[in-house]
Parts: sequence; structure tokens; C-alpha cells
Amino acid sequence: MGTDRMKLVTKQTVTQKFAQSVAFMEQARNLFLSFLYWHSIVPYRLGLIFFLVVGLSSCNSLPSSGLNGVNLKIGTNVTPIREIKPKQDNQAIVYIQGQVEKQAPLMKQWAYQINDSTGKIWVVTNQKNLAKGAQVVIKGKVRYRSIPLAGKELGEVYLEEE
Repeated sequence: MGTDRMKLVTKQTVTQKFAQSVAFMEQARNLFLSFLYWHSIVPYRLGLIFFLVVGLSSCNSLPSSGLNGVNLKIGTNVTPIREIKPKQDNQAIVYIQGQVEKQAPLMKQWAYQINDSTGKIWVVTNQKNLAKGAQVVIKGKVRYRSIPLAGKELGEVYLEEE
């Protein structure tokens, strides 16, 4: 009788330990699945959305009249500076791309000398933050200012940024 009781107690103990092990494994599985869920694509999507919103809202501080950027190419719309002629119509609108070489403050505007390896031209703009050496793309109207001096024409072509 003592051995039967001992077998019964041992069987109950084993069954109880087995049930505890199964419960522990279910808890571990649930914890692992929740870990996988929160460490899956969901947080990465939320992070990506956050950085896109912050990045796009920070673009709001860029000047709206000109496009500034390193190695920014607009393609066939960019006019080489050597092709901008003094006799060109004053209403012509062109895009130029180049590097800021000089800057000069005016009354309410700034003038920047832009070099694109084909030539140099002055650009009159409201932008104050163009640093020397910066690569820029600017859209502007071709202008010509005649300066007759001692019988010679010393006028110059320049762009007025749109």
C-alpha cells in the first residue's frame, strides 16, 4: 500500500511539474511573440514616418525663390552662362547653375557672381544666405544695363532672380 501511495504522489508531482513547465513555456512563447511583434516592421515604419515628417517640415525654411543644392542638375533647362548674350530680350527667363564666387550687398538685395566654367554672371536676388563656394541653381530674367562711358559701351548682362 505504501508503494502505491508513493507512486500516486510521484505521479501527481510529475504531473504538477509538467503543468508548470507547460504554463512557463506558454508564457515564454507569448512574451517572445509580443517581442517579435514590437520589434518587427511596425516600429521601423513609425520611425520612418517620424523622420519624413521632420525632414519635410525642415525644408520649409529653404528660400522659395531659388533652388540650392550640391550637384543639382535640372538637365536641358540649365543655360550655360556663355550663351547669355547682351542683346538677348530682357524678358527671357533662364536657369543657371554654378558656384558663388563673389557677393556684394545692395540696398535691399544682394548680388552674387556665379561661375559655371563657361563664364561668369552677376545675379541680383533677395537671398542673403548664399556663401562663397556654394553650388546653386537660380532662375532669373536676363537684364542688360547700358553704361556708356567716354564713347564706349561698358554695360553688362545680369540676372534678376524670379
